[in-house]
Amino acid sequence: MNRRHLLATAGLGLAAGALSACAPSSSSPAPGGSGGTTLTVWSWRPEDKDAYATFFQKYQDSHPGITVAFQTFKNTEYPQVLTTGLTGSNGPDIAQVQAYGKLQPYVDGGNLLPLDGEIAGLDKIDKAALAGATGRKDGKTYGVPFAVQTIQMFYNKALFAKHNLTAPTTWDEFIAVNDALLAAKITPIAVGGKDAWTLPVVHEALGSAVYGGIPFRDEVVAGKTDFTDPRFVASVQVLTDLQKYLPANVVGVSYTEAQSLFLAGQAAMFPGGSFEFGFFTSQNADLELGVFQVPPAPGAASSTALTPGYADGSWAINQATAHRAEALELLTWMASPEYGQLFADALGQMSPIEGVAPSQPLVAEMAKNYAEHPSRYLLLTDFRWGSPLGTDVMGNKLQELFLGKINATGVAEGVQKGIATWFTPSK
Repeated sequence: MNRRHLLATAGLGLAAGALSACAPSSSSPAPGGSGGTTLTVWSWRPEDKDAYATFFQKYQDSHPGITVAFQTFKNTEYPQVLTTGLTGSNGPDIAQVQAYGKLQPYVDGGNLLPLDGEIAGLDKIDKAALAGATGRKDGKTYGVPFAVQTIQMFYNKALFAKHNLTAPTTWDEFIAVNDALLAAKITPIAVGGKDAWTLPVVHEALGSAVYGGIPFRDEVVAGKTDFTDPRFVASVQVLTDLQKYLPANVVGVSYTEAQSLFLAGQAAMFPGGSFEFGFFTSQNADLELGVFQVPPAPGAASSTALTPGYADGSWAINQATAHRAEALELLTWMASPEYGQLFADALGQMSPIEGVAPSQPLVAEMAKNYAEHPSRYLLLTDFRWGSPLGTDVMGNKLQELFLGKINATGVAEGVQKGIATWFTPSK
């Protein structure tokens, strides 16, 4: 889930409409020739277009007669465009689809081809990532996951060095770092609370160890506790305690403004997903970027810092494709270590495919942290399967928290109330 992916949260249930006119037909002839097969592939990431052109050219070189037509759309328009395409006759052969609850409407609509027994290599993909491509009700696999994202604290190493600071390993050290930066008139932590979707990410970066990570998740999913649990309330209270280190009027600061504060050296830290790495380095090649996991606050349920992670999305096959065999062959390649390494090297992200290692040292460090002390982006992985989405409720309630309208208990109660309208504990 890159930053734009997270913004694209609406429209999965929209009916087919006028946007169908922009969708290419999967039966269109291969450019520059005849008799070949063109596979249309749709994505919400225009920024990756050049990289995918390279990936698919490599595939075409070894598969004569196959042309892969990669088409991107604005992330804010993509959910509606894809719904229109998959429910009509002009959809793609292969589509980039969101994970977990954002996948389910397409599964329920019978729009995607189950891949179990059809794709070699699915057993070599990270199981937590594969869960994001699995139907909630039938347990079938509908996509090949393309990335794992993690949540951590980015920091400006040069700015830290200038003020004789190092990455903290204890909560007291973390507070001391924030105090020193504040005294130097530098915003310690860049947060854009105007965009509500960012705030659950911030909560995970700062509070996952406080509520306890996976053990707490397992209890909530099983119905042994809920979000009003004191551990979860305490994790929200951490955000209140740290608000003085965030930009003034944090709810009036946008996500892009928070990024700019960090890139310009006006803020020293940025809590965010691993997807930020590529953006930060592309915008400021001289930025000395580091990462660390926020140490557990006093009384935290976990004694160690945790790295929340989640599946970014997957590649799925349109049930109505006229080129099923060719699409399955392409997805089999996209589930291979060869493809996974191309992806990881070109885009600086973590592939979920076994045996693929990040080539960038900082990405490798994030992957190591996740492997050693994993957690889940709880409200995304397990509480986006109904309406209202857990991430939406949490984001809105955290805005109210920062505005002083409610306290940490009010946030927890609001999240529980929203989830309870549709969530049923597992047996």
